[in-house]
Amino acid sequence: EGPRVLSVSFNQDFTSLAVGLSCGYRLYSLSQNADRLEEVFRHDGDEVCIIERHYSSSLVAMVTQAAPRKLRVCHFKKGTEICSCSYSNSILAVRLNRQRLVVCLEDSLYIHNLQDMKVLHTIRETPPNRLGLCALGSANDSSLLAYPGSAQLGEVHIFDTVALKPLCVVAAHDSPLAAISFNAQANKLATASEKGTVIRIFSVPEGQRLLEFRRGVKRCVTVYSLAFSRDSRLLACSSNTETLHVFCLQPTTGQVAAAAPGHAGSGGSSGSAAVAAAPAEDSWMDWAYKASASYLPAALSQDRDFATARLPDGGGRTLCCLVTIGKHLRLLCAGPDAHLSVFNVNEHVGGDCGPVARLDLRGEPPIPGSAAPAPAAAAVSGAAVPSPATLPSAPSPVQQQQQLTSPPTPPPSLPLPQSSASASSPTPSNGGRQHRRSNEAAVAETTAAAGRLNLQDSQEFPPPCGASTN
Repeated sequence: EGPRVLSVSFNQDFTSLAVGLSCGYRLYSLSQNADRLEEVFRHDGDEVCIIERHYSSSLVAMVTQAAPRKLRVCHFKKGTEICSCSYSNSILAVRLNRQRLVVCLEDSLYIHNLQDMKVLHTIRETPPNRLGLCALGSANDSSLLAYPGSAQLGEVHIFDTVALKPLCVVAAHDSPLAAISFNAQANKLATASEKGTVIRIFSVPEGQRLLEFRRGVKRCVTVYSLAFSRDSRLLACSSNTETLHVFCLQPTTGQVAAAAPGHAGSGGSSGSAAVAAAPAEDSWMDWAYKASASYLPAALSQDRDFATARLPDGGGRTLCCLVTIGKHLRLLCAGPDAHLSVFNVNEHVGGDCGPVARLDLRGEPPIPGSAAPAPAAAAVSGAAVPSPATLPSAPSPVQQQQQLTSPPTPPPSLPLPQSSASASSPTPSNGGRQHRRSNEAAVAETTAAAGRLNLQDSQEFPPPCGASTN
């Protein structure tokens, strides 16, 4: 049957795919070909339930099922473990950008400085967040963190991880959140609730609702992921159904032409007249939706999807993104069947997205005559880990282990070595406050001794958008 897929995540600019397996992890490049996965690295070892790559560098952050409270930061090219950090509860998600690394637990978030892994700030007493739901913006001029602010309502708290202070609160939905995502510039935030029928777009930091899209009205679904295109013109959505939706935030050439006076189907009629002329085969619910939409302000109109794609199978946790590969816009979706589905998106007219390829996430060619592998439950961005009820309790304080010097580089196929130096620090008490900076002396001494995370590779980090490479 092959190894099970435990976690799937795209890097910050959607140029790389990381796959956590029951036998290690795989890293793939997504920048060259859409019809095959180009393997960058593979590591065979423990079961990896969370794996995140830092852009296209050699830095990866991982969590194994054997140690769900321990974060390991590794340099995969050198085969070295740079540092490890332990927490009092299971790690549900890890997010990285150029400045910060954020660790999400069920009731707290730890904000680390990426250069030395010092805990800069701890957000405590957050509402129960069993899905590990959080989003970290990857803009060059900011570092914003979004996370649920309520267990009953769809409230999003946005925190500035550079200034280390709350930025704003967005009242997004009436029901709890299911998915949140920043665009590349971190000036827009997409949200979906547990009902899954409405996708909303908000401006950041104002928190003003800009757009509202209706995924469907016939049934409630579970939205698993939202992803903007790099130019923020399109938004992809995956759920527990077999249909992937792509919404358009800006009118396309085809849409403008269709809306022009005299175009067939418009006739220059008003919104209410257009609704009255709805096709007879539309359901009553569709008619009601169109009628209500005609009275909404233009900025809040509930537009339908711009394009759709169909997965071979539905019903499992999925992760999607929109990325340009070979000058063509592709919709990618990692499914629970251990495959990556690739679709072509016509960014001018939308419509049905034709399938391009279906690729095995385990990086192993199919065996001729063998049966199809059994579906495996994939985790969105490494958020799914074994139930906390099945894990032994560990009320131990937050501990940090830092490696002062890297050992000689073993071959990449060898198991990653363990760090040799360690130090511990007490868990800071928040004194009844939700936010508190972690400036305890023990933490400061530990991180100062470790120094900066120096990957020592030229071209290791890509230049910021718009920066000169000369």
